[in-house]
Amino acid sequence: MAITTLEGKRFAQMVLQGAAHLANNAKTVDALNVFPVPDGDTGTNMNLSMTSGAKEVKNHVSDHIGKVASSLAKGLLMGARGNSGVILSQLFRGFAKAIEQKSEVNSKEFAAALEAGVQTAYKAVMKPVEGTILTVAKDAAKRAVAVAKKETNIVVVMEETLKEAKASLKRTPDLLPV
Repeated sequence: MAITTLEGKRFAQMVLQGAAHLANNAKTVDALNVFPVPDGDTGTNMNLSMTSGAKEVKNHVSDHIGKVASSLAKGLLMGARGNSGVILSQLFRGFAKAIEQKSEVNSKEFAAALEAGVQTAYKAVMKPVEGTILTVAKDAAKRAVAVAKKETNIVVVMEETLKEAKASLKRTPDLLPV
């Protein structure tokens, strides 16, 4: 069955499942951390930040996706840890701002919100460096926008976005001299 819109409660479920997945894989993400210094805390910091965001979502579940996204952004910002947590909070701040007035979004609106999140995150970083989480988010959002031009099923858009995020992650070692 094609899902052509995404509303608040389904988005909240996605956030909570994503937070649990990140918690289960924080050590793997820690191992990826090489920039700006290989301190091995990116997964830990993102997990702590996302846990704060997910808690806020859990406390403010709504049918209105804009309200859920705003709760996530607020929780992420309040719990942001390290550079990765701040960047994650800014990705979702831009995402939330793009859909704050919407009760549900279609595939094009979802993709545009991802792109808005990337723009917000890039602006928040003084010297953005390619080969980081910013690049992965940018590449994934760009793919989401391209797919959403032809595809109304949000699940398909998300699957393609995830595929591109994984491909972009694999390319990051070629972009960072470290």
